[in-house]
Amino acid sequence: MSLTATLKEALIEEIERLGFVKDVNVDLSYNRGLLGAGGGAFENGRKRPGKIFTSMSFSEEKHCHVSGLSNSSINWSRHLLSQRSQVTSLFGADALWRKGYTGAKVKMAIFDTGIRVDHPHFRNIKERTNWTNEDTLNDNLGHGTFVAGVIAGEDAECLGFAPDTEIYAFRVFTDAQVSYTSWFLDAFNYAIATNMDVLNLSIGGPDYLDLPFVEKVWEITANNIIMVSAIGNDGPLYGTLNNPADQSDVIGVGGIDYSDHIASFSSRGMSTWEIPHGYGRVKPDVVAYGREIMGSKISTGCKSLSGTSVASPVVAGVVCLLVSIIPENKRKEILNPASMKQALVEGAAKLTGPNMYEQGAGRVDLESYEILKSYQPRASIFPSVLDYTDCPYSWPFCLQPLYAGAMPVIFNATVLNGMGVIGYVHSPPIWHPSNEEGNLLSIRFTYSEVIWPWTGYLALHMQIKEEGAHFSGVIEGNVTVRVHSPPAQGERAVRTSTCVLKLKLNVVPTPPRSKRVLWDQFHSIKYPPGYIPRDSLDVRNDILDWHGDHLHTNFHIMFNMLRDAGYYIETLGSPLTCFDASQYGTLLMVDLEDEYFQEEIEKLRDDVINTGLGLAVFAEWYNVDTMVKMRFFDDNTRSWWTPVTESRYASGTDIVRFPRGGYVHSFPFLDSSESGATQNLLLNSGMNKADSPILGLLEVGEGRIAVYGDSNCLDSSHMVTNCYRLLRKILDFTGSNIKDPVLFSKSVKQDMPLYEDDNHLSSRRTDVNFSVYSAVLGKDLICRTDSRFEVWGTKGYNLHIRGRNRKLPGYHVIGLGRGLNSTIDTSNSRRPKFTEKNKGDYFGNRYLGELDVPELVASQWLVPAVIAITAYGGFDKNEGGEGDQCQVG
Repeated sequence: MSLTATLKEALIEEIERLGFVKDVNVDLSYNRGLLGAGGGAFENGRKRPGKIFTSMSFSEEKHCHVSGLSNSSINWSRHLLSQRSQVTSLFGADALWRKGYTGAKVKMAIFDTGIRVDHPHFRNIKERTNWTNEDTLNDNLGHGTFVAGVIAGEDAECLGFAPDTEIYAFRVFTDAQVSYTSWFLDAFNYAIATNMDVLNLSIGGPDYLDLPFVEKVWEITANNIIMVSAIGNDGPLYGTLNNPADQSDVIGVGGIDYSDHIASFSSRGMSTWEIPHGYGRVKPDVVAYGREIMGSKISTGCKSLSGTSVASPVVAGVVCLLVSIIPENKRKEILNPASMKQALVEGAAKLTGPNMYEQGAGRVDLESYEILKSYQPRASIFPSVLDYTDCPYSWPFCLQPLYAGAMPVIFNATVLNGMGVIGYVHSPPIWHPSNEEGNLLSIRFTYSEVIWPWTGYLALHMQIKEEGAHFSGVIEGNVTVRVHSPPAQGERAVRTSTCVLKLKLNVVPTPPRSKRVLWDQFHSIKYPPGYIPRDSLDVRNDILDWHGDHLHTNFHIMFNMLRDAGYYIETLGSPLTCFDASQYGTLLMVDLEDEYFQEEIEKLRDDVINTGLGLAVFAEWYNVDTMVKMRFFDDNTRSWWTPVTESRYASGTDIVRFPRGGYVHSFPFLDSSESGATQNLLLNSGMNKADSPILGLLEVGEGRIAVYGDSNCLDSSHMVTNCYRLLRKILDFTGSNIKDPVLFSKSVKQDMPLYEDDNHLSSRRTDVNFSVYSAVLGKDLICRTDSRFEVWGTKGYNLHIRGRNRKLPGYHVIGLGRGLNSTIDTSNSRRPKFTEKNKGDYFGNRYLGELDVPELVASQWLVPAVIAITAYGGFDKNEGGEGDQCQVG
């Protein structure tokens, strides 16, 4: 909203007359800088500055809405105004101040927009440095000044936690909020050279594969600098952790309000680095007040702001205060990134309501002071307990019990090694059951044999043995792991510490097959590394598909709904050859972008036709024209970025082939690849697109198939309308052959096969090397550690293996070494010849009856549905004797 000067003054006067208003300040608002000033989608050829999505993480909320509070906004505002300047008192900082602990002799690095040298709120600005291309050290935005004020301000209206802290201001953002990875790398090097104690980063982004940045953060913490970083303002969406706060060696901070509710803007976990073969870590580490916090303005005075940018300096201020309680000559012996995180998570106050992936260990608390006072170097595990009876904190584990025959349940914990920057695990962890029933649990472990810097991981892969198929009860016990570190200076003996992780697990008898659903995670591709746009292009401020596409991230509401409906949902992060179809009623395939091994196609055909597996596919669509329009130049990498793959419902990508005897539902829709102006023209003229088939249901052999042309209705990130009821009806059909009378109305039954010309089918772009991003092209088929123990390291169940891998014509198979966003012209590449010499190495067009690859990949998400029918000619023959086909363009 734009106001004239006269109107602005009048508005301020009216606000000041309100009795509960203490002060009025006109401040700048901070917006994400990804989509440009116009807020629109990418324009072809438009240059874009900086690391994708690296941004200051102040909240953009227009309201202070908090669930569970009074509906009176006036009462809420009064509560904030009476409390917001007392955030230090809420933590009891004054008790430590009275003991003489004020952050003295602590070197605090603030990576932000700078600070003015003569600012009256700070008594100890030691140094200011500028790492940008602008010739100034001053803060002209207010972000850096505010952050510094929360940490070390001494104004009575906006006190910081550690007023005697030595401030080192690193200006790494321009006045236009632009920054580059290279600026951060230079500034990080200087922070190491000048021996900073604590470093605050109130910024973040989703690119955890920006390796120069990530590795430099490791170097920072390896040099004993405690890094605190905001977890991000992409809440309440799950799977939205920002880097570097999602790194295990960094203290990641989420935000809460004054009623100890998770702030709606605060990003949620889990981490998505480990997907698809593993499971994400618990993040944030802790949460702190981040709504309506008071801090310093650019020149003088105080203001209030919200966001995890605010919560991060709250924790950084707490850390500075805690550092100062340790005598200066002993700090290097005791304090390090691991020991400080141990003190914070063990001293945190666990909140009632949020789960571990929302709050981490809980609200940061200065009771951590007591832990540090008596601290002895040791290793520990975070979280230290996995309790299936502790709901909702232990969600999603507490929502679905263990049972025999299931895919392994993976729990990924973090090992914190306060004994040294490097540690070793020489022998495997050990499971110690506390009761006889604990022998029914089979655990395998994957873990960091070398722990560096300061942290590692311990992943539990848990299965119930077959003899526990009818057991119902609780299994308890401990997992222990011994960590060794080299002796410290002046010591001779190797440091050793035993870590303990307590388990309390619910177990139930194996559910019936019809209620068991398997989620295909393996064929999902996300950002990073590739430029993968999200499914709905209407969400113009968050266009990248970076939320993980996992049951427990952006599909978590769907997961909860299915559990409430009595379904048991398991995850497969390995190829489709790695599961036993006789155990499952339905294979659920949602928004999948990758290709398929030939062995997968053949096995899935047999699973559906002969084993009776149900197949439910919620697809998204591929539109090359839209992809080309979304091309942009990234100044940070000095390269053009074009979407690797795209998914959106668009004209010409409906169901183009479906067998006679199936049930097909058609609906009108507009082409979402058209510009907004074109869509408005079509709407205003009443010219809707013709009805298009987007839902098909079919019985084939012993199995059943359902195909739906949209997945956004299941995705809780930016969902417009859900289709959970439709999903329930589809699962009733695929798992139990229960037919809803509306879905199976005679009016939609196909008396003739549905068939359209091949020109409706798309193919992969040959100017993008998709093998860089694919888990299939040029890769070995192998069952990873997310699959059942008996097939770990094999190619799967009952396979006739006919080759090593497959690749598409015209694609060089390369690794990530050639760049994370390689765009390569392969137009002159020759189609491979399948000679006698190489015919055993690849799968493509070699075998009689196999679909030609361009046709195959045109409907990549629905290849299993296609093959399950096209390859089986014994069912539903047409008069010409050919098998009917089911295909989606």
